[in-house]
Amino acid sequence: MTAINDTTYEYRIARPEDTEAIEALDGSFSTSTVFEVAVTGDGFALREVPVDPPLVKVFPEDEGGDDAETEGEDADSRTFVAVGAARALVGFAAVSYSPWNRRLTIEDIEVAADHRGRGIGRALMGHALDFARERGAGHVWLEVTNVNAPAIHAYRRMGFSLCGLDTALYLGTESEGEQALYMSMPCP
Repeated sequence: MTAINDTTYEYRIARPEDTEAIEALDGSFSTSTVFEVAVTGDGFALREVPVDPPLVKVFPEDEGGDDAETEGEDADSRTFVAVGAARALVGFAAVSYSPWNRRLTIEDIEVAADHRGRGIGRALMGHALDFARERGAGHVWLEVTNVNAPAIHAYRRMGFSLCGLDTALYLGTESEGEQALYMSMPCP
């Protein structure tokens, strides 16, 4: 249990009964800046640029197959949840470990809008890092869209750095026109 701003949050591994609340969590965000990607012959460069009006991003619903794992389903996957007042789920982090390259992948991390800025994402990431250490991970890796400047800034504050770009990942999807940025950090 962690108390933040007079609200006590419980962090634990997700249970089967959490699935509906995880799926219902609103991961949308708004931002007044995005990262513009310039691909060069030697790599790529990012430049943070303002957007007016602010961009509001609502993620499309998953089309199955990537539902958050719950306790006991896979020894190398975990979903950690943050539960607030009235036992309401306010955030989660779904992670998976690949032994062949010793990588822990942050598959998804979301915090309800009215609970952001309270350290919940950092606490969930802490649980993911504990799991990474248990598994012997050498590094932690994630993907984020270039328009999610708030998340990119948060990941940088947590110790992640840019390590790659995919300009084709979102082609043919509702996120077409965005680029996938990859970030990683050594497992502390």
